[in-house]
Amino acid sequence: MAKKKTKYICQECGAESVKWLGKCPACGNWNTLVEEEIPEEIKNPRALTTAFETPRRIAEVDMEELPRFMTGSGELDRVLGGGLIPGSIILIAGDPGVGKSSLTLAVCANVARNGRKVLYITGEESSRQIRMRAERLNALADELYICAENNFERISHHVEKVQPELLIVDSIQTIYKSDIESAPGSVSQVRECSAGLMRLSKSLCVTTFIIGHVTKDGTLAGPRVLEHIVDTVLFFEGERNADFRVLRAIKNRFGATSEIGLFEMRDTGLADVPDASKLFLPERADDIGSVIVPTVEGTRPLLVEVQALVAPTPFMPPRRTSDSVDIKRIQLLLAVLEKRLHLTIGACDVYVKTAGGIKIDEPATDLPIAIALASSFANRKLLPQCVIFGEVGLSGEVRAVSKARQRVDESVRMGFTNIILPKKNFAEVSKLNSATKVNLLPVENLRDALKVSMPREKI
Repeated sequence: MAKKKTKYICQECGAESVKWLGKCPACGNWNTLVEEEIPEEIKNPRALTTAFETPRRIAEVDMEELPRFMTGSGELDRVLGGGLIPGSIILIAGDPGVGKSSLTLAVCANVARNGRKVLYITGEESSRQIRMRAERLNALADELYICAENNFERISHHVEKVQPELLIVDSIQTIYKSDIESAPGSVSQVRECSAGLMRLSKSLCVTTFIIGHVTKDGTLAGPRVLEHIVDTVLFFEGERNADFRVLRAIKNRFGATSEIGLFEMRDTGLADVPDASKLFLPERADDIGSVIVPTVEGTRPLLVEVQALVAPTPFMPPRRTSDSVDIKRIQLLLAVLEKRLHLTIGACDVYVKTAGGIKIDEPATDLPIAIALASSFANRKLLPQCVIFGEVGLSGEVRAVSKARQRVDESVRMGFTNIILPKKNFAEVSKLNSATKVNLLPVENLRDALKVSMPREKI
């Protein structure tokens, strides 16, 4: 009997090694290499005689129209690019309890109520548990089929028998193939099962949602090939105990990756939040170190409150903490404030957060973050009813940003009367109707911005 061939696979990044190593050479994690058997390749002598597609000119490819169908959630349709494409595969991931299963079950009910067959495969719960959740979410529909199954071969049989238009697999880490001896959730099982689902989805033109787990550091669990196989990767952001969730597209072959969807967690599941600015500004107060930032996510402008706290500390090095803003951006702005404006802020602890915990990462947030830091350091209140945006260069200049008109329009809609913006963006928005009574304050550099935003004090 021939000896079985094995290899060692990192369960974090999927790197392979012929021998066991304590530390993965690819990702640097310890004790993640697990021995797995190499499945024997089955040689099919008739493989080359089966039907296959021959190369042809791209202009000769038939353009068969695949109309999208709606999920019933306007926010999810926005992130997907306008709805679901038949035969596409969507991977949705997030922390436990963030709302992945609740959202997909609600989508199943909406699609099934429109007369389309839906098959929900659960590998983590029983069918009775899914029924109980469907009762709570009001997600019962005649065309919604439920099956508790982990074996991929049996799942394929159910899909071919039911012929659904929408398939949900919850979750990919619980599905296994019988011919692979490694445990469910291992790199080999996730890779082969996801590839099998891809072939099944494309051959039967079934839209497939795959729910995936995340690791303790918040990244998608499993091999990177999983993200390459699927057409769309969606990721839930937001604290599990918070009331709202942000759904962000990391990859999308059929739409933009800059769009986000906003949801509010209620007793009946996730509800769409069409007016996001009202969600993030209900408890806003004009206070020291608090600035309103008009950020743009895709085509949607959002007004977000950024709060900064600068406090002296006897400990070295001082702390730089933020869960909502890239810490490198904060360090750069601190260096500009100290070098160009001579603020001795480098020896202080710095804490930056956004109200609601939403993550912001665009150049237009430079100026408001810098002003919030200076306001907290100087212990001075800012101009009331003020919105600030602009990019800050290393020499302290304030540079123009994109979509300035959208930012100003949203600020005016929410009732703000003072808007500090880059001087080069002023011409773009200066033609606003005078009836709006908005005060546009263009600035050229960071020093001017601080004088305008804190007029009662000299900085």
